[in-house]
Amino acid sequence: MKAAMYGAAVAALLLGSAAAPSQAETIKVTIDRLVYAPAEIAAKVGDEIEWINKDALVHTATVEGGADVLLPAKKSGSLLLQEPGSFDYICRYHPNMKGHITVQP
Repeated sequence: MKAAMYGAAVAALLLGSAAAPSQAETIKVTIDRLVYAPAEIAAKVGDEIEWINKDALVHTATVEGGADVLLPAKKSGSLLLQEPGSFDYICRYHPNMKGHITVQP
């Protein structure tokens, strides 16, 4: 009986001291004058990136072989990050526009 009570007490302590899961975030990237700002993003799986296009031109946030988010002029678009890794992205229409996302698990 004592062993069962001890085990329950240890389990309660472990559960009580466990860190609460972190909340997903929305990371905002502004596009203004053909520039992503910030150009470097650090995020976690489950976070969302929202690109806000302030230009009068259509842009994209395109990862080669991966995500391709269309960003109409004066509008926004978003992407839910679903896998860890390090990703460079560009605008398909203006390849001089470059950004980088590092996604932690």
